[in-house]
Formats: sequence, C-alpha cells, structure tokens
Amino acid sequence: MRLTVVGCSGSTSGPSSPASCYLVQAPYEGRTFSLVLDLGPGAFGALQRYVDPRAVDAYAMSHLHPDHCLDLCGAYVAGRYSATAPWPAPPVYAPRGAGERIARAYDVPPRPGASREPGDSIGEWFDFRTWQREQTIGPFRVATAAVDHPVEAYAVRVTEETHAAEGPGGSLVFSGDTGPCESLVELARGEDGRGVDLLLVESAFMERPDNPPGLHLTGAQAATVGERAGVGAVLLTHIPPWHDPQRVLTEATPHFLGPTSLAVTGGVWTVGA
Repeated sequence: MRLTVVGCSGSTSGPSSPASCYLVQAPYEGRTFSLVLDLGPGAFGALQRYVDPRAVDAYAMSHLHPDHCLDLCGAYVAGRYSATAPWPAPPVYAPRGAGERIARAYDVPPRPGASREPGDSIGEWFDFRTWQREQTIGPFRVATAAVDHPVEAYAVRVTEETHAAEGPGGSLVFSGDTGPCESLVELARGEDGRGVDLLLVESAFMERPDNPPGLHLTGAQAATVGERAGVGAVLLTHIPPWHDPQRVLTEATPHFLGPTSLAVTGGVWTVGA
C-alpha cells in the first residue's frame, strides 16, 4: 500500500503544510481504493493534488479536535455544490457523536425569515460510522485502540489484506494524538508480535520537564514506542509550526534503532513489500 502525506502540521495548519491528513491507497477490485486518515484545516484543498476528491472511498477521523476533522465541512460543500455535484457521500469512521460535532462546526443560526439550506444537513449527508475495535474498509483491515488524550481519541492500524499468492500486505499504525500509553505500543506491535511496517506517530512536544501529561508525545517518546513495538520504521508527524522539526528528529533518533524520518507534505511511502 501507499501512504501520501497530505498535511502533517501539528495543532494548526502551518506555513508549509495543512493540518493532519494522510492518504492511504491500495489496489482493490481492479482500481485504487483511497482511505483518508484525518482531514484538518487546509487538507481538503491539498488532497486534490493527489486524488480526485469524488474518488475518496472513506474518511477516518482519529478524534474530533478541529485540527483533525474540520475540513469535512469543505468536503461537504464540494460534494453538494461543485460543478460535478452531487458526489456520493462517503462513510466517515470516527468517535461517537461525529455527526453532531461536524454539524456544530458548519451550522450557524439562520437570519430571521431566511430560507433554510436545501437538502441533507452535513450531519445527515455523510455516512458517519462509530469506530469499532476492528472493521474492514475496502482492501484494509482497520483496528483501533483508545489512546491517552483529553477527548475520545484513537490510534488506527491499517493492514492491507492480500491473497496468499501475493504475499503479506503492508501495515501501518497512525497514532492520532496521544500521550505515552501502552495501548499504542500494543497496537503497533501487531497481532503477530513483530511490529507493523511503519509507525506514523505524533511528536508535538519538545523534551522538557513541564510537559502536561496525557496530551502529546515528544520525539523521544514517539521513537521509544517504535522501539518497544518492534516496528520497521518511524515517521514523525504532527509537529507544530513553532517547533524545529530537525530538533524533534535529533531528540528521537537515539531511541529507535531503525529508520527514523520526518513526515513532509507530499511525501510518499510504500508500506510493506
């Protein structure tokens, strides 16, 4: 499978990147299946560089903080009103209450006497589906684990399902936003205990003694997750624009023996054989 980084800026969009968004693709039924992990501010526009947004098969939201989900509003507007509308409404896998959360972001009280916007509301238009511990999404087996964050939040493991003759499919874990927690290590270790091919892991904090608990990881903590889980490679992401990514990478590198790199907008990784 192929991973394209659409947006990797942490906590907000930045001068060189939209906020959190990752495109995961694999062959499926004679075509390419496209799964989008998170859709933060600025991401829907950038996504169109890599895939026709009408061809997105599913969205998946790690959690409902605005820097991870608010560009669903843009996807809705394009799907309803663009020159090629109406588009098929894709499923959105997300924590409980996602439809209501996105509706609060989109809807504002109408002017007295004004006409109501016709058609389905944003909360009705998308096919919102609450995360389960495991679900099949096209060619992917997708497992989740609750992680340590102030709101309901999930790390997501994506494994490409292949036929035996094709060999094993690739696997990755996206951490979403989290503080250090065992559930992330266990998810990244995988069912066979050998570790996923790629850990796409947030690294929003620099090393300092007063970082608040249960919020984010440092680069060193992110790399340690990869080392403990035995993953093939670590890809650091969700670095805020006020931090120096090279410093985050420098802090991370001693803590993971395998390849460690920084996510960059437009970067493409082939995951698995």
